[in-house]
Amino acid sequence: MSGLLALLDDVAAISKVAAASIDDVAGQAVKAGAKAAGAVIDDAAVTPKYVHGFDASRELPIVWKIARGSLFNKLVILLPVALLLSAFAPWAISPLLMLGGAYLCYEGAEKVAHALGYGNTHESAEHTHPKTEGAALEEQRVAGAIKTDFILSAEIMVLALSTIPGDDTLWMKALILVVVAVGITAAVYGFVALIVKADDVGVHMATRRNGLSSAIGRGIVKVMPGFMKVLTVVGTAAMIWVGGQIVLHGFAELGWAGPYDWIHHQAEAASHAVPQAPGVVAWAVTAFFDGIFGLILGLILIPIAHHVINPLLQATVAPLMARLRGA
Repeated sequence: MSGLLALLDDVAAISKVAAASIDDVAGQAVKAGAKAAGAVIDDAAVTPKYVHGFDASRELPIVWKIARGSLFNKLVILLPVALLLSAFAPWAISPLLMLGGAYLCYEGAEKVAHALGYGNTHESAEHTHPKTEGAALEEQRVAGAIKTDFILSAEIMVLALSTIPGDDTLWMKALILVVVAVGITAAVYGFVALIVKADDVGVHMATRRNGLSSAIGRGIVKVMPGFMKVLTVVGTAAMIWVGGQIVLHGFAELGWAGPYDWIHHQAEAASHAVPQAPGVVAWAVTAFFDGIFGLILGLILIPIAHHVINPLLQATVAPLMARLRGA
């Protein structure tokens, strides 16, 4: 009997450890996902355009294809790379974060430039083959969406990795990254699915005889175009702000803390000036200056990316990714 009680006590202790580990994984995954907010918002804002122009019956299958490709990017390609970095080259995480942040600045600045009528963007590149249609066009759109997702997913995974304590075991890091990858993918593409079907739901409700249901349906149909525009603006702003913040924080870690400290002092001074809401004011001032820096950096990177980086990636990375997916 004493042996049985000792065994039950051990089982209870192991269960407590397991429960604590699960809580730790969940908590760190939430923290990591929050830090990747800029890339996540942009992912949700960008994806709906890839189903534009297709029959309503193909919208959800296309979103599902992109979601599967996103999971492949995160779990099969990026997760092993992230774990190898953590184990053998943790010093490379900060520079990689800065590269990812610079990419967010570039993407956001390119959208701003396009909105102001300057330059070429990915949207124009997607229409270089106007004769493509049907299944071929669908595959082309899905491939383009997965390619864009790869960059955003890389940023999300590296951001998540940077939040995990260095003394965590390898399996704990892997589990946290898996939770982040699956959770963010499900949230983003579930949200995208709701967006792309909202019009259809609104039209269906508007045709019903129930007065309240019909009014709600008409409201959905009227609101969705404006909502999509707001989502695009928010996604672009988040990209620029988060990208600028990542780069500035990286510079501070590498020894050039001047701009980062200056912004921090401005935010602190503004919070003291408005004691009624110091936290909100400090956040707004920090985001503003991070965004200004991110926009300037992104505008500088646009010609470099178009004439140097993009041709180099097309010649090297794109064929490698195609081979990995083919395997």
